[in-house]
Amino acid sequence: MSACNAQMNDLDVIHSYLDSQASRCFNLLYQRYSGKVYAKCLTLLGDTALAEDATQEIFTKIFLNLGRFNEKSKFSTWLYSITYNFCIDYIRKKKKEKAVFSDEMEKAPDMAEDNIPDKEMLELNLLQLEQVMGSLKAGDRAILLMKYQDGEQIKDIAEQFGKSESAIKMQIKRAKERARKIREESFAMEA
Repeated sequence: MSACNAQMNDLDVIHSYLDSQASRCFNLLYQRYSGKVYAKCLTLLGDTALAEDATQEIFTKIFLNLGRFNEKSKFSTWLYSITYNFCIDYIRKKKKEKAVFSDEMEKAPDMAEDNIPDKEMLELNLLQLEQVMGSLKAGDRAILLMKYQDGEQIKDIAEQFGKSESAIKMQIKRAKERARKIREESFAMEA
């Protein structure tokens, strides 16, 4: 393949780019995904300038490492994994936190009981949701967005973070508990 066009699927575009190094092919991937990557960066970083810079840096990483894409997952999953990891790393460095995802996740029991129904998270109005999400740690926010905004499966999230499925279930459970606490505290202040 020598030329890329908008009708080609991601894998064909990637293969064509790797064969020809045609900038049109990479530009096509950029056009398809830059808006989504920017939106994810903006949600995680909370600043338009940082999100713009992060989007450019992420696509630079993709450009330099596209040959390493192993096709075990969809290109979009690989790209979003890089996006989440980039943003979390940025936040870690900025806040100099030792770990966004605590070590205790690895010691989680195999079956994490989640007594906070998904319905509770889904019933928050937009303003409440923005307040709650803005108050959560970056790691909690990222994992809840992956689960509820992006609709990713537990096994896919686990694969992206190199964690076990039970550890991810426990992280989601704890993030939901923290979100509930923040929500309850903000409602108590409003009353």
